[in-house]
Parts: sequence; structure tokens; C-alpha cells
Amino acid sequence: MSALVNKVAIVTGASSGIGRAAVKLFAEEGAKLVVAARRQAELDKLVAEIVEDGGTAIALAGDVRDEAYAKALVDLATGEFGGLDIAFNNAGAIGEMGPVPDMSLEAWNATLDTNLTGAFLGAKYQIPAMLERGGGSLIFTSSFVGHTVGMPGMAAYAAAKAALIGLTQTLAAEYGPRGLRVNALLPGGTDTPAATFKTPEEWAFVEGLHALKRVAKPEEIARSALFLASDASSFTTGTALFADGGVSINRV
Repeated sequence: MSALVNKVAIVTGASSGIGRAAVKLFAEEGAKLVVAARRQAELDKLVAEIVEDGGTAIALAGDVRDEAYAKALVDLATGEFGGLDIAFNNAGAIGEMGPVPDMSLEAWNATLDTNLTGAFLGAKYQIPAMLERGGGSLIFTSSFVGHTVGMPGMAAYAAAKAALIGLTQTLAAEYGPRGLRVNALLPGGTDTPAATFKTPEEWAFVEGLHALKRVAKPEEIARSALFLASDASSFTTGTALFADGGVSINRV
């Protein structure tokens, strides 16, 4: 039996990379999906692919930093599909890189707003809807950056992603008694359009950081998201789940 039959899920950052792979996998596993990202054309193409494959999905484009958009996504899920069981708050951006003394306040805030405040706004509206269904699974995409590894030039990104783990733990403790599980997913280097490593030299360097000596395909990270979304992780909450190819433990 498919893992997400009769489940309703919101996935942000769904137009490419990990988010897109997760949407495709969740649909294959029976979920009804609300897909979210800034680019309407890419979302429409994704929905068409899902429908063609026999799945169910609807798209709404917007900016996760916009509180009205966070509410609209939940309203769409409940209005079209009757409720909400899963939210994969995956949208994020590396933002401006460089030394802290050279970083503008605007750049700092932009990175935190996208990676952290966007997740907060999502959770603010997702949690009540999930509680109406008796619980569910709330997932944030965090990172090994700022958690187990310090990467020069990535202070704002690291701060935001580390804060997501704190948010995860607090929400897990607050809502565990009501059947809501909350977890953070920490991918390693992944071959996505947003990846910062482009040249052969950069690619080789990033591969070498991982114990597996390669980067992930988006579909591999999506399978870890599926584990957290499904009842396979029914006793897993408040965790920072690594899907990082061993980058956090590798030293050679």
C-alpha cells in the first residue's frame, strides 16, 4: 500500500530540486498536493506531470516571506482537499555570501526571512490545520551548515538553518502530545539548479567533502523526506535527520 494514501501535503520550494522531487514522490505514494514556489509556470508544468501520471495536485505561486501567502496555501489545502496532514517547508536560499563585516543588514535579513521566517509563517498556519486532523508531520529543510560544519562566508545561511533546528525541537515538544510530529531534514550537497558548485573543480571539491565522495540526487533527499512524512517515522520527532552523505563526519 502506498505510504501517503488519503494524506494532504503542502510542499514549498516545489518548482525545482529537492522540492520538485519530493512532490513527485509524494504524489506517487498517494498524497494530494498543494505545490508552492515563486514561479507559476514551473508549478503548472509540475502539476500537469502529476495529473498525467494519475496523481492529484494544485499550484499556488507566491513568496514564503509573505504571511498572506502562508495562510492562502493552508486555505487551499483545506478548501480543495478537506484538511492538511503533511507540510514540507523546503523553500530556502543561500543568499549573499561573504564575511560578516562586509554584509549589509538588508542581505542578512533577506536570508533569514527566506530560510527562517518563511518556515515560521508556514508553521503558524499549518499547525492549526493539522491539529484539526488529529496531528500530522511538519518538516523543515535545515542544513549541516551551521549545525556540524562551519563554512566560511555563509554566516546568514548558517544562522537561519541552525535556528530551524531550534524551532523544530520547540514545536515537537509543544505539539507532540497532540499527535503532531516535527522534524528537520539536513541534506548534504545535492545536484540542484540552485547548487553553488558549478565548475569541475568546485564539483570535485564538494564531492570530496562527503564520506560517500559524491553529491546527492534530489530524489535521494526526497526519499528521506518521505520517511519523515509517512507513518514509517511514527515515533520520530524533534530530530535533525541527516541525509548528508557523511559530510558531517568526514575528515579526509
